[in-house]
Amino acid sequence: MSIWTVLILAVGTFAIRYAGPMLRDRIVIAKRTEEFLNRAATVVLVALVVTSAIVVDGEWAGWALPAGVLVGGILAWRKASLAVVVIAAAATTALLRLAGIA
Repeated sequence: MSIWTVLILAVGTFAIRYAGPMLRDRIVIAKRTEEFLNRAATVVLVALVVTSAIVVDGEWAGWALPAGVLVGGILAWRKASLAVVVIAAAATTALLRLAGIA
């Protein structure tokens, strides 16, 4: 990748991030539209997590990885700290794999 490509991408990223605070007071979004966009973002994030937990390299990931993600998800839902969520999810996956449950 050339330096010009990197610079163009950097300027574009900065412009997009700068536009948010600058346009916040100028654009009015209906409450219903805002709620829809918030829900849509949540749905996309959940779909990404589920897809990443079930499929690895185009094949079934086995039972250990989805179980670890499930444990992490439950702990996050219960408002556990990020460190606890990550460690518990990794430990669950590792222990299940150690037990022979791929």
